[in-house]
Amino acid sequence: MALVAGLMAGCAPRGSRLADSNTLRIVGARIGGFDPARAGDAASAAAYARLYEGLVQYDYTARPYRIIPRLAEAMPDISADGLEYRFRLREGIRFADDPCFAATGGRGRELVAEDFVYSIKRVADPFINSSGWWAFSDRIEGLDEFRAEAQAAGRTDYDRPVSGLRAEDRRTLRIRLKRPYPQFLWVLAMHYAYAVPREAVEYYGDQFPRHPVGTGPYRLAAWRPNYAMVWERHPAWQAGERAEARAGLAAIERIVAYIVQDPATQWLLFLQGRLDLIGVSRDQWDAVFAPGGELRPELARRGIEAVPIPALEIQYIGLNMEDPVLGSNRALRQALAWAFDGEAWARFHGGRVRRPLSPIPAGIAGDPGPPANAIGFDLHRARALLREAGYPDGRDPRTGRRLILTLDIADADRPEIRQSTDLFVQMMDRLGVIVQPSYNNRPTFFQKLARRQAQMFRLSWIADYPDAQNFLQLFYGPNASPGPNRTNYANPEFDRTYEQFREMPDSPERTALAARLVEHILEDCPWILMGQPTEVVLKQARLEGYIPHAFPFGMEPYWRLQGEGGPKRPDRRGTARRGSLSFDEHGTTERRF
Repeated sequence: MALVAGLMAGCAPRGSRLADSNTLRIVGARIGGFDPARAGDAASAAAYARLYEGLVQYDYTARPYRIIPRLAEAMPDISADGLEYRFRLREGIRFADDPCFAATGGRGRELVAEDFVYSIKRVADPFINSSGWWAFSDRIEGLDEFRAEAQAAGRTDYDRPVSGLRAEDRRTLRIRLKRPYPQFLWVLAMHYAYAVPREAVEYYGDQFPRHPVGTGPYRLAAWRPNYAMVWERHPAWQAGERAEARAGLAAIERIVAYIVQDPATQWLLFLQGRLDLIGVSRDQWDAVFAPGGELRPELARRGIEAVPIPALEIQYIGLNMEDPVLGSNRALRQALAWAFDGEAWARFHGGRVRRPLSPIPAGIAGDPGPPANAIGFDLHRARALLREAGYPDGRDPRTGRRLILTLDIADADRPEIRQSTDLFVQMMDRLGVIVQPSYNNRPTFFQKLARRQAQMFRLSWIADYPDAQNFLQLFYGPNASPGPNRTNYANPEFDRTYEQFREMPDSPERTALAARLVEHILEDCPWILMGQPTEVVLKQARLEGYIPHAFPFGMEPYWRLQGEGGPKRPDRRGTARRGSLSFDEHGTTERRF
């Protein structure tokens, strides 16, 4: 604690105090740099969003989630065939001052449409090796050819035109797609589509990730990779009539993110008032909540608030459809699914997770609601299906031996993973099936999935954006591993329906197709649905305007400190009860950032 206190004092900006009313103090994570085209993790996305901006963003308060303009002055004009998007940029938006702008003597120049053309080309550049290429691959007219030509030439010519990506004038951007992609606006809200100035990339070269230059609300003031990151307000960001500036940016002049990974240390620093916002870990749960699930009185008296955040995440056991035992035996897969006791699973996790009825999280666009063929816990039915599968009482009649299946798991060093896996093994043992866990480090685990070698595996998927397509793609045949379809599920009827579904805008007709797709998935059982968690964060009384958000990137301008007010909270009816709180304890998670 003495070391951490010294660190926090040492990382405070010159002339500031930790108790500075305009400094937000949070927990950060180690990241590799500040290049929006490269990293694919949520911690990096949060760091980038303070520095860079895109054409659009998530509405901070709207539920269900929706997209609103950011650097675009309005939502785009979209052609009747859904292929062409025309954006008009706001006037007067400037990049932060930086030596890379030699033409203006280091003064940040105005944002132009060509900045978005260049930034999307960077994601397509094969030598950047962007983790976000999936979001644009086979989407924009001419962009795949741009990438292929660069690969063949051994260098990328950023001056080569792309037919579907062009600046009509300084403030007008036109994007033409190869086929309808109704989720495209969600993609444009991601950090891969943030505007990056070409001058900065060329000026700093390989060091560009250490010298970010953006139009965002903050600029990087200090970065000690293993200790802390400091952002200070970008003065030019408030110039003009931007709605975000009126939302309360002036209340937070500085953000300091301390790299403190130990949950116990985070908790102590929060109790001392040195952190304004933390997540609640498993070890701190009893210190935060009384047995009835309410916040402990001593914390409530200090104005501390627990904020639940229902995660757009589905946790599951994947069953390899190419496995000779599981892949050809639907009754066996169904038996395993019906033998999973969701209530016991929820009790084990203290009520902080619930078993989903569908592979689509509730409430997102395209969610058809509870399916007609939902799977629950019914051990009698599971045993009958096991007999139908050819394994009465879990035994192979030809050998008399019990069926043995192997379950691959990552994060073997986490005790909660082993304990909850033991619970799953016990559930299957009640059915009569022996499940043998195989613990792996993360690289080995994902190598097995990529090579389709895992018979069963434990995994979860967090939404890239709040649309059913982002989850249903996990069952599309052409997306088989090493793609996101980790179970290698292949159903021609599903694929045909999905191809129709993915090109439709949100509508009752599209939702009806989603219901059919979910029915296929539940009937074929490539997944055993395990849980949808709800995370919880604690915030100090001085932080106001904080609203839980599944995509919270770049939302600090809406927050205020020291009781200066903030936006009203949306109606939280329909969100999880306080007793249904969770944190990332359930296994390896994928998110295609």
